[in-house]
Amino acid sequence: MSDERVQAAINNWAPRFIAQGVDYNDFFRTTARISKWDSWCHEWCETGDLHFELATAAEAKARLLGAGEAYIAAALSYHFGRFVFQDHPEEYLFASQKAVNAFARGLKLLDPTAERVEIPFDGSVMVGTLRRPAGSDRPALVLLLPGLDSTKEEFFYWEDVFLKRGMATFSLDGPGQGECGYTSQIRPDYEFAVSAALDVLIQRKDIDAHRIGLAGVSLGGYYAPRAAAYETRVKAAVGNCGPWNFGECWSVLPSLTRAAFQHHSGASDEADAQIRASRLSLDGAAQKIKQPLLIIHGKLDRLIPWQQAHKIVDAVGKNAELVMYENGNHVCNNIPYLYRPLTADWLKEKLA
Repeated sequence: MSDERVQAAINNWAPRFIAQGVDYNDFFRTTARISKWDSWCHEWCETGDLHFELATAAEAKARLLGAGEAYIAAALSYHFGRFVFQDHPEEYLFASQKAVNAFARGLKLLDPTAERVEIPFDGSVMVGTLRRPAGSDRPALVLLLPGLDSTKEEFFYWEDVFLKRGMATFSLDGPGQGECGYTSQIRPDYEFAVSAALDVLIQRKDIDAHRIGLAGVSLGGYYAPRAAAYETRVKAAVGNCGPWNFGECWSVLPSLTRAAFQHHSGASDEADAQIRASRLSLDGAAQKIKQPLLIIHGKLDRLIPWQQAHKIVDAVGKNAELVMYENGNHVCNNIPYLYRPLTADWLKEKLA
């Protein structure tokens, strides 16, 4: 019998694993081996190592497409091994480094034009992946903003949705996220991170600095509207299952999520974490949003109650649109065929 944390991870995030590219069979084979939370990261790294070995063998035979796909599969396994496993720092860091390495190797084979971009920020370094569509000299750019426990390594197939529609993507590890999270903490004013990234990106000649959008998922669904409120270079934004006030959601969050926020926010204990979570609020910011804003939410979201979406839209007013899926879970990852094309097509239209 699995312990509470293992079962919570399976119950809350199984659709996310599959939607982001983890093979269905890998998910069930790996989780079937896990009865205690302490072995979660180890078992996912075992699955990652299997794919990494397949990748190196394929690369040695110049089967570069298969090698690249296997490296991405390895990176996803490593990523999901560490994604809320911060209570074991050494394992967390080891799996994180393996995810970054495998992702870089896969990206080099599958999209050689992709670039790793490092951005100094507030004494730390943010890292992002820039990818550009084929056949476009100056495409619109969409910044993809992860949530509490997601990183740029999780977004390869999410990026492809935008690339196919002729938009460039920049997946960002901001404060408290991914590689930047080693030396920084979550901060409510995420708009400063977006501004720092744009200061660097708009200098490039291979993107259109006048057509910039944001798309954030989960806590990134708070970051995207928040940044739009204060960053005039953003022309449109999408928030998917983000909170109006993260502290208001505290009582319904899984224990793994509360622990992850405590760690990444630098809180001293859970009470302090809840206080810090309440500072992640769109009250006072949402009212400033002048750009088109699309809010996507699922009525079955067990992490961020659907009423939070209505608070955001009501505060923004006429510039906001709400799409509420009656059968959608958190981030609507159980119906990616609905929210993904909607997000990309809506942004393409707004950034045209």
